[in-house]
Amino acid sequence: MDDVLIKYKGVRVSQDYDTVLRGVDLELTKGTFVYLIGKVGAGKSSLLKTMYGELDITDGEAEVLGFNLRKMKQRHLPKLRRRLGIVFQDFQLLTDRSVHDNLLFVLRATGWHNRPEIEKRITAVLRLVGMADKGDKLPNELSGGEQQRVVIARAVLNSPDIILADEPTGNLDVETGRAITKLLHDLSDTGSLVVMTTHNLQLLREFPGEVYRCEDQRLIKE
Repeated sequence: MDDVLIKYKGVRVSQDYDTVLRGVDLELTKGTFVYLIGKVGAGKSSLLKTMYGELDITDGEAEVLGFNLRKMKQRHLPKLRRRLGIVFQDFQLLTDRSVHDNLLFVLRATGWHNRPEIEKRITAVLRLVGMADKGDKLPNELSGGEQQRVVIARAVLNSPDIILADEPTGNLDVETGRAITKLLHDLSDTGSLVVMTTHNLQLLREFPGEVYRCEDQRLIKE
């Protein structure tokens, strides 16, 4: 089925030789908003890391965007990651350059060369996340919520099929966290698959989606 973007069957996830999750079965389709919930250390972030090739899968079958994660060679990883948007809790913006130049850096690194097209894309994504007038700002001149909006802009630069967001609201106040979740939820409405880890269960009520809980080394659909 073409709509299935992530397919795991009997997957084991390990971190530092310890099993974190076992027997993971998962089929996630485009245009879906997915929450991963569970206690700290239950495996949410580890599962997300397997999806972008940061953590190896030690057992089972796993496919992301048609890439076989068990057989994929390291040199093919950038090809997969170019089709993913990754949103980190701690932003990971380049602090020595402006918002515009953070986005420019990513586009150049992923093969964009045409300057007018680059500028058009940067303008479009900043407008999308409500940061159209902040391109010349340095990250440290922005609030936490604004920085997270820039991170989302960076994640969607290459129109990814999948957006993986690891606790994107974890360092933000409640209202800002809601706004960031709404932004990600809206992106799933445009056809992207969004997978988001969170501790904030209130968000699940406000912005409905598929919910999976990591518990006792298992992934359970709620």
